[in-house]
Amino acid sequence: MIPNSVQPVQFQSFNGLRQLAETRRFKVWLLDQFGVLHDGKHPYPGAISTLENIAKTGGKMVIISNSSRRSSVTIEKVKSLGFDASLFLGAITSGELTHQYLQRRDDPWFASLGRSCIHFTWSGRGAISLEGLDLKVVENVEEAEFILAHGTEALGEASGNARSMNLEDLEKILELCAAKKIPMVVANPDYVTVEARDLRVMPGTLAAKYEKLGGEVKWMGKPGEDFQVNCLQQLQMRTMRLHFAI
Repeated sequence: MIPNSVQPVQFQSFNGLRQLAETRRFKVWLLDQFGVLHDGKHPYPGAISTLENIAKTGGKMVIISNSSRRSSVTIEKVKSLGFDASLFLGAITSGELTHQYLQRRDDPWFASLGRSCIHFTWSGRGAISLEGLDLKVVENVEEAEFILAHGTEALGEASGNARSMNLEDLEKILELCAAKKIPMVVANPDYVTVEARDLRVMPGTLAAKYEKLGGEVKWMGKPGEDFQVNCLQQLQMRTMRLHFAI
């Protein structure tokens, strides 16, 4: 029985985002990219025109993504797929958040990290740059003070290159790291993502494995509180109504 004081939730159905945008109820739209705007290779049918229609109603759009890459790279990505980059106020990614926390180190947890890290990155998808972070990439677990997981395809080398590795070999490195009890920072908490018609394994899969091994993991990205707070602070949207398309 529902208490008399509790009002039932009212749901409203819409045929598409255009209909919702025309209500002008929302000033800012927070939009994921993979699986919402595009599949990693091509924009979804109607995605570009839908964003243009939202812009015509005065709506402001921000990309929020658990991409391990920085925000500027994300904007270039959607631009290369045919989206008008000027429609977006900007992009906030888990990779950008990770970079900022590692650079500033004003958070106690990050301040306690050392500078030597095992770096899991990408190969075919393009390695992640650590420029400006004052980190020392090592390949020997005994020299490492933490793990930085940007990707699931390669192990970063001290030279700056990346050596391709399969998931099983990366998991073997995790076992050694767990035995040493060093923490992990995961710059993309997703387990998988879409890429055309396929699903690709993401760093969240490695992070979950590391936790099962007893390792400590700092999960960066949505839906984490740090990501949400950073999003609102950077875009100064505290008093605005938002719509999330996740």
